[in-house]
Amino acid sequence: MIETVAGTGSKESLKTKVRIFQAIRIAVNDELGVLSYALSDAINLLNPGGRIVVMSYHSLEDRIVKNTFRMAATGCICPPAMIHCVCDHKKQLKILNTKPLSASETETKENTRSRSAKLRAAEKLMGEQ
Repeated sequence: MIETVAGTGSKESLKTKVRIFQAIRIAVNDELGVLSYALSDAINLLNPGGRIVVMSYHSLEDRIVKNTFRMAATGCICPPAMIHCVCDHKKQLKILNTKPLSASETETKENTRSRSAKLRAAEKLMGEQ
């Protein structure tokens, strides 16, 4: 069935089949939803001064990590028109690297799977912020 769409025998058809399988696996296992919950739990369980480091392997994962870290590193999220804060949202993290770290050219040559890996890190803040 997939061969009718992706074709057979070429390198491009193999890439297409791999992407289709990856999309099905991600959806069936709810991998992105699980990642989101796991990140929130990890941030809440982290001791003050502790660090969280996450390596993502594709853009969907990286976007979730980036947005979760960004939200945890933001204080009040009330609309600017509000006179005083009612959201009670506190900063939990300090982001350690604004851009994700990627594998070097040498690492990518030695290990081709490292080309898509992105590493993000943050540190739990001390007390109330």
